Amino acid sequence: MKLTRRDFARLGAATALSKALPLRAQAKSEGRKLRWCIVGLGRISMGQFMPGLPLSKTGKVTALVSGHRGKAEQQATVYGVRPSAIYSYDDFDRIRHNDEIDAVYIALPNSMHAEYTIRAAQAGKHVLCEKPMATSLADCKAMIEACRKANVKLMIAYRCQYHPSHLKAIELIRTGAVGQVQAIDSAFGFNIRPGEWRLNKKMAGGGPLVDVGIYCLNASRYLTGENPQDLKAYASVIDHDGRFAQVEESDGWTMKFPSGIVASCSTSYGAMMNGYFRVHASKGWIYMDGFNYSGMHLTALLANGQTIDQPDPIAAPRQFTAEADYFADCVRNNREPKTDGAEGLRDMTAISRIYESAGLRLGA
Repeated sequence: MKLTRRDFARLGAATALSKALPLRAQAKSEGRKLRWCIVGLGRISMGQFMPGLPLSKTGKVTALVSGHRGKAEQQATVYGVRPSAIYSYDDFDRIRHNDEIDAVYIALPNSMHAEYTIRAAQAGKHVLCEKPMATSLADCKAMIEACRKANVKLMIAYRCQYHPSHLKAIELIRTGAVGQVQAIDSAFGFNIRPGEWRLNKKMAGGGPLVDVGIYCLNASRYLTGENPQDLKAYASVIDHDGRFAQVEESDGWTMKFPSGIVASCSTSYGAMMNGYFRVHASKGWIYMDGFNYSGMHLTALLANGQTIDQPDPIAAPRQFTAEADYFADCVRNNREPKTDGAEGLRDMTAISRIYESAGLRLGA
Protein backbone atom coordinates (compact mmCIF):
# COMPACT_ATOMS: atom_id res chain seq x y z
CA MET A 1 0.00 0.00 0.00
CA LYS A 2 1.66 3.24 -1.17
CA LEU A 3 -0.08 6.55 -0.43
CA THR A 4 1.15 9.56 -2.37
CA ARG A 5 0.37 13.25 -2.29
CA ARG A 6 -1.95 12.60 -5.20
CA ASP A 7 -4.07 10.41 -2.92
CA PHE A 8 -4.59 13.37 -0.60
CA ALA A 9 -5.63 15.66 -3.46
CA ARG A 10 -8.13 13.12 -4.72
CA LEU A 11 -10.04 13.34 -1.48
CA GLY A 12 -10.77 17.02 -2.06
CA ALA A 13 -11.89 16.96 -5.67
CA ALA A 14 -13.17 14.50 -8.24
CA THR A 15 -10.95 13.60 -11.16
CA ALA A 16 -12.10 13.85 -14.76
CA LEU A 17 -13.65 10.80 -16.35
CA SER A 18 -10.93 8.71 -17.88
CA LYS A 19 -13.09 6.35 -19.88
CA ALA A 20 -16.66 5.69 -20.88
CA LEU A 21 -18.90 4.74 -17.95
CA PRO A 22 -21.90 2.46 -17.75
CA LEU A 23 -25.21 4.31 -18.03
CA ARG A 24 -25.85 3.84 -14.31
CA ALA A 25 -22.53 5.52 -13.44
CA GLN A 26 -23.10 8.28 -16.04
CA ALA A 27 -26.36 9.20 -14.32
CA LYS A 28 -24.53 9.63 -11.02
CA SER A 29 -21.86 11.81 -12.62
CA GLU A 30 -24.59 14.27 -13.62
CA GLY A 31 -25.16 15.28 -9.99
CA ARG A 32 -27.88 12.97 -8.71
CA LYS A 33 -27.26 11.79 -5.17
CA LEU A 34 -26.02 8.27 -4.57
CA ARG A 35 -28.97 6.32 -3.18
CA TRP A 36 -28.10 4.09 -0.24
CA CYS A 37 -29.63 0.90 1.10
CA ILE A 38 -28.61 0.42 4.73
CA VAL A 39 -28.08 -3.26 5.59
CA GLY A 40 -28.27 -3.76 9.34
CA LEU A 41 -29.79 -1.27 11.77
CA GLY A 42 -27.36 -1.23 14.68
CA ARG A 43 -25.33 1.31 16.63
CA ILE A 44 -22.93 2.30 13.87
CA SER A 45 -25.53 2.60 11.11
CA MET A 46 -28.25 4.37 13.11
CA GLY A 47 -25.89 6.36 15.30
CA GLN A 48 -23.27 7.42 12.75
CA PHE A 49 -23.59 6.52 9.06
CA MET A 50 -27.26 7.34 8.55
CA PRO A 51 -27.13 10.68 10.45
CA GLY A 52 -24.05 11.54 8.39
CA LEU A 53 -25.81 11.21 5.03
CA PRO A 54 -28.17 14.21 5.42
CA LEU A 55 -25.03 16.31 5.97
CA SER A 56 -23.74 15.10 2.60
CA LYS A 57 -24.32 16.64 -0.81
CA THR A 58 -23.74 13.30 -2.49
CA GLY A 59 -25.98 10.74 -0.80
CA LYS A 60 -29.29 9.86 0.78
CA VAL A 61 -31.00 6.85 2.37
CA THR A 62 -33.59 5.25 0.10
CA ALA A 63 -33.90 1.67 1.44
CA LEU A 64 -33.43 -0.35 4.62
CA VAL A 65 -32.72 -4.00 5.43
CA SER A 66 -33.47 -5.27 8.92
CA GLY A 67 -34.73 -8.31 10.78
CA HIS A 68 -36.92 -6.01 12.89
CA ARG A 69 -39.72 -4.49 10.82
CA GLY A 70 -40.80 -2.12 13.58
CA LYS A 71 -37.33 -0.65 13.97
CA ALA A 72 -37.01 -0.29 10.19
CA GLU A 73 -40.36 1.49 9.92
CA GLN A 74 -39.32 3.92 12.63
CA GLN A 75 -36.08 4.72 10.77
CA ALA A 76 -37.97 4.92 7.48
CA THR A 77 -40.08 7.72 8.94
CA VAL A 78 -36.96 9.64 9.96
CA TYR A 79 -35.27 9.35 6.55
CA GLY A 80 -38.26 9.38 4.23
CA VAL A 81 -37.90 5.81 3.03
CA ARG A 82 -40.95 4.29 1.32
CA PRO A 83 -42.45 1.25 3.12
CA SER A 84 -41.99 -0.80 -0.06
CA ALA A 85 -38.23 -0.17 0.21
CA ILE A 86 -37.95 -1.93 3.58
CA TYR A 87 -36.54 -5.45 3.21
CA SER A 88 -35.88 -8.39 5.51
CA TYR A 89 -32.79 -10.57 5.22
CA ASP A 90 -34.90 -13.30 3.63
CA ASP A 91 -36.05 -11.11 0.74
CA PHE A 92 -32.81 -9.09 0.46
CA ASP A 93 -32.24 -10.19 -3.13
CA ARG A 94 -35.29 -8.15 -4.21
CA ILE A 95 -33.14 -5.03 -4.05
CA ARG A 96 -32.03 -5.90 -7.59
CA HIS A 97 -35.45 -4.73 -8.77
CA ASN A 98 -35.28 -1.39 -6.95
CA ASP A 99 -33.84 1.22 -9.30
CA GLU A 100 -33.70 3.71 -6.43
CA ILE A 101 -30.80 1.82 -4.85
CA ASP A 102 -27.29 2.50 -6.16
CA ALA A 103 -25.19 1.24 -3.26
CA VAL A 104 -25.44 -0.68 -0.01
CA TYR A 105 -23.79 0.04 3.33
CA ILE A 106 -23.19 -3.23 5.19
CA ALA A 107 -23.11 -2.87 8.98
CA LEU A 108 -23.72 -6.46 10.05
CA PRO A 109 -21.84 -8.84 12.35
CA ASN A 110 -18.49 -9.74 10.78
CA SER A 111 -19.50 -13.25 9.72
CA MET A 112 -22.29 -11.83 7.54
CA HIS A 113 -20.14 -9.37 5.57
CA ALA A 114 -19.17 -11.79 2.82
CA GLU A 115 -22.66 -13.16 2.18
CA TYR A 116 -24.34 -9.78 1.87
CA THR A 117 -21.51 -8.21 -0.10
CA ILE A 118 -21.72 -11.01 -2.64
CA ARG A 119 -25.52 -10.88 -2.81
CA ALA A 120 -25.46 -7.09 -3.21
CA ALA A 121 -22.92 -7.37 -6.03
CA GLN A 122 -25.07 -9.99 -7.75
CA ALA A 123 -27.97 -7.54 -7.46
CA GLY A 124 -25.86 -4.95 -9.30
CA LYS A 125 -25.27 -2.64 -6.33
CA HIS A 126 -22.03 -0.99 -5.23
CA VAL A 127 -20.81 -2.00 -1.75
CA LEU A 128 -19.37 -0.12 1.21
CA CYS A 129 -18.67 -2.80 3.84
CA GLU A 130 -17.69 -2.19 7.43
CA LYS A 131 -14.42 -3.60 8.72
CA PRO A 132 -13.17 -6.16 9.38
CA MET A 133 -13.76 -7.21 5.80
CA ALA A 134 -14.71 -10.82 6.66
CA THR A 135 -13.84 -13.70 8.96
CA SER A 136 -11.70 -15.71 6.53
CA LEU A 137 -9.27 -14.98 3.72
CA ALA A 138 -11.35 -17.14 1.38
CA ASP A 139 -14.41 -14.96 2.04
CA CYS A 140 -12.39 -11.79 1.38
CA LYS A 141 -11.28 -13.15 -1.98
CA ALA A 142 -14.83 -14.22 -2.84
CA MET A 143 -16.10 -10.70 -2.10
CA ILE A 144 -13.48 -9.16 -4.36
CA GLU A 145 -14.27 -11.60 -7.16
CA ALA A 146 -18.04 -11.11 -6.90
CA CYS A 147 -17.72 -7.33 -7.15
CA ARG A 148 -15.22 -7.60 -10.02
CA LYS A 149 -17.50 -9.94 -11.91
CA ALA A 150 -20.53 -7.67 -11.39
CA ASN A 151 -18.51 -4.55 -12.28
CA VAL A 152 -19.45 -2.78 -9.04
CA LYS A 153 -17.26 -0.93 -6.57
CA LEU A 154 -16.20 -2.51 -3.29
CA MET A 155 -14.85 -0.30 -0.51
CA ILE A 156 -14.00 -1.27 3.05
CA ALA A 157 -15.01 1.37 5.59
CA TYR A 158 -11.64 2.49 6.93
CA ARG A 159 -12.95 5.93 7.88
CA CYS A 160 -9.65 7.04 9.46
CA GLN A 161 -8.01 6.95 6.03
CA TYR A 162 -10.41 9.75 5.00
CA HIS A 163 -10.04 11.83 8.17
CA PRO A 164 -8.09 15.12 7.81
CA SER A 165 -5.95 14.56 10.90
CA HIS A 166 -4.84 11.09 9.81
CA LEU A 167 -4.16 12.40 6.31
CA LYS A 168 -2.08 15.18 7.85
CA ALA A 169 -0.03 12.63 9.80
CA ILE A 170 0.62 10.67 6.60
CA GLU A 171 1.62 13.87 4.79
CA LEU A 172 4.11 14.83 7.53
CA ILE A 173 5.78 11.44 7.17
CA ARG A 174 5.81 11.37 3.36
CA THR A 175 7.29 14.89 3.09
CA GLY A 176 10.00 14.16 5.63
CA ALA A 177 8.74 16.83 8.02
CA VAL A 178 9.68 14.72 11.05
CA GLY A 179 12.71 13.01 9.52
CA GLN A 180 13.03 9.26 9.14
CA VAL A 181 10.43 7.22 10.97
CA GLN A 182 12.06 4.64 13.23
CA ALA A 183 9.22 3.19 15.33
CA ILE A 184 5.46 3.29 15.88
CA ASP A 185 3.40 2.27 18.88
CA SER A 186 -0.38 2.02 18.97
CA ALA A 187 -3.18 0.69 21.17
CA PHE A 188 -6.98 0.53 21.22
CA GLY A 189 -9.36 -1.36 23.50
CA PHE A 190 -12.29 -1.26 25.90
CA ASN A 191 -13.86 -3.30 28.66
CA ILE A 192 -16.52 -5.29 26.83
CA ARG A 193 -19.89 -6.04 28.35
CA PRO A 194 -21.08 -9.65 28.77
CA GLY A 195 -23.42 -10.89 26.07
CA GLU A 196 -22.02 -8.83 23.19
CA TRP A 197 -22.13 -10.66 19.83
CA ARG A 198 -18.43 -9.80 19.47
CA LEU A 199 -17.69 -12.45 22.12
CA ASN A 200 -19.13 -15.13 19.82
CA LYS A 201 -16.25 -16.30 17.64
CA LYS A 202 -18.50 -17.69 14.92
CA MET A 203 -20.05 -14.23 14.46
CA ALA A 204 -16.94 -12.13 15.08
CA GLY A 205 -14.13 -14.27 13.68
CA GLY A 206 -11.87 -13.33 16.58
CA GLY A 207 -11.56 -11.12 19.63
CA PRO A 208 -10.42 -7.51 20.04
CA LEU A 209 -7.82 -7.85 17.28
CA VAL A 210 -10.44 -8.00 14.52
CA ASP A 211 -12.66 -5.39 16.18
CA VAL A 212 -10.49 -2.52 17.45
CA GLY A 213 -6.94 -3.87 17.12
CA ILE A 214 -7.41 -3.58 13.37
CA TYR A 215 -7.19 0.21 13.79
CA CYS A 216 -3.66 -0.14 15.16
CA LEU A 217 -2.67 -2.54 12.39
CA ASN A 218 -4.14 -0.43 9.62
CA ALA A 219 -2.61 2.76 11.02
CA SER A 220 0.83 1.15 11.14
CA ARG A 221 0.39 0.15 7.51
CA TYR A 222 -0.86 3.49 6.17
CA LEU A 223 1.68 5.48 8.18
CA THR A 224 4.58 3.43 6.80
CA GLY A 225 2.99 2.81 3.40
CA GLU A 226 4.20 -0.78 3.75
CA ASN A 227 3.01 -4.25 4.69
CA PRO A 228 4.60 -6.04 7.66
CA GLN A 229 7.44 -8.36 6.78
CA ASP A 230 8.01 -10.06 10.12
CA LEU A 231 5.74 -10.22 13.16
CA LYS A 232 5.47 -11.80 16.58
CA ALA A 233 2.32 -11.95 18.68
CA TYR A 234 0.86 -13.03 22.01
CA ALA A 235 -2.73 -13.45 23.20
CA SER A 236 -4.06 -13.86 26.71
CA VAL A 237 -7.09 -14.10 28.98
CA ILE A 238 -6.73 -12.53 32.44
CA ASP A 239 -10.36 -12.13 33.53
CA HIS A 240 -11.83 -15.62 33.84
CA ASP A 241 -15.37 -14.32 34.31
CA GLY A 242 -17.06 -16.20 31.47
CA ARG A 243 -16.80 -13.53 28.80
CA PHE A 244 -13.81 -15.07 27.03
CA ALA A 245 -14.86 -18.66 26.52
CA GLN A 246 -14.57 -18.28 22.73
CA VAL A 247 -12.28 -15.32 22.00
CA GLU A 248 -9.11 -13.92 23.52
CA GLU A 249 -9.22 -10.99 25.91
CA SER A 250 -6.02 -9.20 24.87
CA ASP A 251 -3.48 -9.25 22.05
CA GLY A 252 -0.02 -7.76 21.72
CA TRP A 253 2.15 -7.90 18.62
CA THR A 254 5.26 -6.43 17.06
CA MET A 255 5.94 -5.90 13.37
CA LYS A 256 9.00 -5.13 11.25
CA PHE A 257 8.41 -3.47 7.89
CA PRO A 258 10.64 -3.75 4.79
CA SER A 259 12.10 -0.28 5.44
CA GLY A 260 13.23 -1.40 8.89
CA ILE A 261 10.55 0.51 10.78
CA VAL A 262 9.30 -1.44 13.81
CA ALA A 263 5.82 -1.21 15.34
CA SER A 264 4.42 -2.38 18.66
CA CYS A 265 0.64 -2.71 19.06
CA SER A 266 -1.82 -3.89 21.69
CA THR A 267 -5.57 -4.31 21.97
CA SER A 268 -7.94 -5.58 24.64
CA TYR A 269 -11.53 -6.34 25.60
CA GLY A 270 -10.52 -6.04 29.25
CA ALA A 271 -8.82 -2.64 29.45
CA MET A 272 -9.81 0.92 28.66
CA MET A 273 -7.44 1.99 25.90
CA ASN A 274 -8.29 5.35 24.34
CA GLY A 275 -6.97 4.47 20.90
CA TYR A 276 -3.81 6.23 19.76
CA PHE A 277 -0.71 5.99 17.65
CA ARG A 278 2.69 7.53 18.28
CA VAL A 279 5.29 7.92 15.54
CA HIS A 280 8.94 8.21 16.66
CA ALA A 281 11.15 9.77 13.99
CA SER A 282 14.76 10.98 13.72
CA LYS A 283 13.89 14.69 13.89
CA GLY A 284 10.48 14.81 15.52
CA TRP A 285 7.37 12.90 16.52
CA ILE A 286 3.63 12.61 15.78
CA TYR A 287 0.92 11.67 18.26
CA MET A 288 -2.71 10.93 17.39
CA ASP A 289 -5.05 10.76 20.37
CA GLY A 290 -8.09 8.72 19.43
CA PHE A 291 -9.50 6.46 16.71
CA ASN A 292 -13.00 7.34 17.89
CA TYR A 293 -15.97 8.86 16.07
CA SER A 294 -15.05 12.29 17.44
CA GLY A 295 -12.39 13.93 19.57
CA MET A 296 -9.31 12.92 17.59
CA HIS A 297 -6.39 15.22 18.44
CA LEU A 298 -3.16 15.46 16.42
CA THR A 299 0.02 16.88 17.92
CA ALA A 300 3.49 16.84 16.41
CA LEU A 301 7.01 18.21 16.72
CA LEU A 302 8.58 18.86 13.33
CA ALA A 303 12.23 18.87 12.28
CA ASN A 304 12.20 22.65 11.90
CA GLY A 305 11.12 23.12 15.50
CA GLN A 306 7.52 23.93 14.64
CA THR A 307 4.78 22.26 16.67
CA ILE A 308 1.31 21.21 15.52
CA ASP A 309 -1.71 21.11 17.82
CA GLN A 310 -4.78 20.21 15.74
CA PRO A 311 -8.04 19.38 17.54
CA ASP A 312 -10.55 17.22 15.68
CA PRO A 313 -11.81 19.25 12.70
CA ILE A 314 -14.73 16.87 12.07
CA ALA A 315 -17.50 16.46 14.63
CA ALA A 316 -19.46 13.19 14.65
CA PRO A 317 -21.06 11.99 12.44
CA ARG A 318 -19.16 13.92 9.75
CA GLN A 319 -16.40 11.29 9.63
CA PHE A 320 -18.97 9.05 7.99
CA THR A 321 -20.09 11.89 5.71
CA ALA A 322 -16.53 12.22 4.40
CA GLU A 323 -16.31 8.46 3.88
CA ALA A 324 -19.64 8.34 2.00
CA ASP A 325 -18.71 11.36 -0.13
CA TYR A 326 -15.43 9.74 -1.12
CA PHE A 327 -17.21 6.53 -2.12
CA ALA A 328 -19.80 8.48 -4.15
CA ASP A 329 -16.95 10.20 -5.99
CA CYS A 330 -15.40 6.83 -6.82
CA VAL A 331 -18.72 5.61 -8.24
CA ARG A 332 -19.26 8.78 -10.26
CA ASN A 333 -15.78 8.78 -11.73
CA ASN A 334 -15.40 5.02 -12.12
CA ARG A 335 -12.37 5.07 -9.82
CA GLU A 336 -11.20 2.30 -7.52
CA PRO A 337 -11.43 3.29 -3.83
CA LYS A 338 -8.19 3.67 -1.91
CA THR A 339 -9.53 1.24 0.70
CA ASP A 340 -10.79 -1.34 -1.77
CA GLY A 341 -11.18 -5.06 -1.26
CA ALA A 342 -7.47 -5.61 -1.74
CA GLU A 343 -6.77 -3.28 1.18
CA GLY A 344 -9.20 -5.20 3.36
CA LEU A 345 -7.58 -8.48 2.35
CA ARG A 346 -4.12 -7.16 3.27
CA ASP A 347 -5.30 -6.41 6.81
CA MET A 348 -7.02 -9.77 7.19
CA THR A 349 -3.92 -11.55 5.91
CA ALA A 350 -1.83 -9.78 8.56
CA ILE A 351 -4.44 -10.58 11.23
CA SER A 352 -4.35 -14.24 10.24
CA ARG A 353 -0.55 -14.19 10.66
CA ILE A 354 -0.84 -12.46 14.05
CA TYR A 355 -3.27 -15.07 15.29
CA GLU A 356 -1.09 -17.88 13.97
CA SER A 357 1.92 -16.45 15.82
CA ALA A 358 -0.15 -16.25 19.02
CA GLY A 359 -1.29 -19.87 18.67
CA LEU A 360 -4.82 -18.95 17.56
CA ARG A 361 -6.58 -18.81 14.22
CA LEU A 362 -8.88 -16.41 12.41
CA GLY A 363 -12.48 -17.54 12.08
CA ALA A 364 -14.65 -20.09 13.83
